[in-house]
Amino acid sequence: MSTFVYADNAATTKMSPVSLEVMLPYMESCFGNPSSLHSAGQKAKEALTEARGEMAALLGCSPKEIYFTSGGSEADNQAILSAAALGARKGKKHILSTAFEHHAVLHTLEKLKREGFQVELLDVHSHGNISAEEVRRAIREDTCLVTVMYANNEIGSVLPIAEIGEVCREKGVIFHTDAVQAAGHLPIDVGKEHIDMLSLSAHKFHGPKGVGALYVRSGIPLVPLIEGGAQERGKRAGTENVPAIMGMAAALKDAVEHLEENAAKVSALRDRLIEGLSKIPHSSLNGDSLNRLPGNVSFCFEGIEGESLLLLLDQKGICASSGSACTSGSLDPSHVLLAIGRPHEIAHGSLRLSLCETNTEEEVDYMLEEIPKVVEYLRNMSPLWKDKAEGKKKFVL
Repeated sequence: MSTFVYADNAATTKMSPVSLEVMLPYMESCFGNPSSLHSAGQKAKEALTEARGEMAALLGCSPKEIYFTSGGSEADNQAILSAAALGARKGKKHILSTAFEHHAVLHTLEKLKREGFQVELLDVHSHGNISAEEVRRAIREDTCLVTVMYANNEIGSVLPIAEIGEVCREKGVIFHTDAVQAAGHLPIDVGKEHIDMLSLSAHKFHGPKGVGALYVRSGIPLVPLIEGGAQERGKRAGTENVPAIMGMAAALKDAVEHLEENAAKVSALRDRLIEGLSKIPHSSLNGDSLNRLPGNVSFCFEGIEGESLLLLLDQKGICASSGSACTSGSLDPSHVLLAIGRPHEIAHGSLRLSLCETNTEEEVDYMLEEIPKVVEYLRNMSPLWKDKAEGKKKFVL
């Protein structure tokens, strides 16, 4: 296999040289525990302070509003459970979200439902988006939290976060956004966008895996998920992963500094790929065609199974995913595709290609050459497709 195309950057990204270079000294020479009083420990503590300040500046907040976590899932859990605890103390137990959130959000909300909270999931319609006005209409007197993702991990829709934030601030409701897919790829300013809590994960923007951050607006009480030491101002016990935190801050800085040029390049590749794949008969683009992440291409192809498509593409050297990488081992159709109204049969035939700035036009051309062949090959093997082609059954797409 000579050709290799990595088109699964929404699942994880390759670490940037900048991030790797920054991390190494904190594994080799500056390896002290930030909680230690000696000089080696204090040097590590200074590094943490520097990284926190850098992250805060990039997000438009104060360093004391940044908490380091193990990733986006932990940050989502802590944000939602903290807002729920605050709401419960005030007798408010209604939470508003969307039907296509990441499972880190949805499963946490399911847990809260079992504890007596009312969870309302807004319809994301066929284009995979919501409006701030829909949020306004759904907020109640007892709403304690609105949690809406910044951009969808499967279909790439970018949601109107600033407008939703404005509505929530006006109504006095805490607003959390899962920005795991957006950080480093879209401009974010938590102050201007009226965001109260924001989750992000380093490995989605060329940083290391196993580290993330949670922004919490000053004045909102945070509930610890992990009990133990007094790290992260008593809100997240456990010795800090200094090398990974330094790598995350460096990767985010690098991504934000090159955000406009990267977005322009990646969007052009995305549009070229969408245009080419749209020529495959009985196929359909998933998600918002206008408000879309720069690197996201998500399609449904009628008459095939996504898993078979992935395996055959892998043999051609193309790394892609069917829906989310977190759930691609499951045989159930994507909840995101079901939320935008795709029938089960169609949702099973999904393909997500997610690009980054290191992808090339040649790689896009190679994918446009190989994907239609694989789709045709799989369709020719399908008795169901044969029935549709012969007019015995109707096409859906």
